[in-house]
Amino acid sequence: MPIYVYETTGKKKRRFEIKQSMNDAPLTHDPETGEPVQRVISGGYGLMQKGGKSAPTQHSCGSGGCGCH
Repeated sequence: MPIYVYETTGKKKRRFEIKQSMNDAPLTHDPETGEPVQRVISGGYGLMQKGGKSAPTQHSCGSGGCGCH
């Protein structure tokens, strides 16, 4: 189940994380304070490594024409 980050939209900002199903509707209010919230969009980590290679700049599909570059 993914973890989403929310932030209150009032004067005193508060960020919190909550586990939600991807099918759940986004929260509209902080469960603790009742203040309105918005979901914080982040880019995530985006790091995928294949074969235990330590350098993320190495290409892992070999010399074949995979079409990814």
